[in-house]
Amino acid sequence: MNSLNSISCLCGSQQEYADCCEPLHLAKQQAQTPEQLMRSRYTAYVLKNAKYVYQTYASKKQAENPVKEINDFANSCRFINLDVISSHHDGDKGEVEFKAQYFYQSLFCELHEKSQFIKENAQWRYLDGTIFPVTDIKVGRNDDCPCGSNKKYKKCHSV
Repeated sequence: MNSLNSISCLCGSQQEYADCCEPLHLAKQQAQTPEQLMRSRYTAYVLKNAKYVYQTYASKKQAENPVKEINDFANSCRFINLDVISSHHDGDKGEVEFKAQYFYQSLFCELHEKSQFIKENAQWRYLDGTIFPVTDIKVGRNDDCPCGSNKKYKKCHSV
């Protein structure tokens, strides 16, 4: 049986979790780029690590994003994929556009966001983002799973 740190990282980086997001989650390292921070935040949502997500918000945004609400959202979803569309940074500001797919009950959802990041005390932090509207898809048990597995939803991501 594989331990979590010997599997491919859930952020899609093609690295092992132990070499990718885990050192950030354990506060052994800090993100070197906005993309690395965004990937680690996604993985924290998948792992239900609401405290890490909270800690990586810009300080002025933490009060409006309490740990309980982050935790409630993470626990209500089954995250399945992350696609980074673009990423760049210059000085103390950065931007990452991504799509994160997840299931909420029997809905297939996609969060398409262009996120803004800033450096605070020499550490990258998530500031806010522009969310692009994407229509949720109602998935029936016998429908093909929208994750692309070529399996029926009931045999793939259904609870």
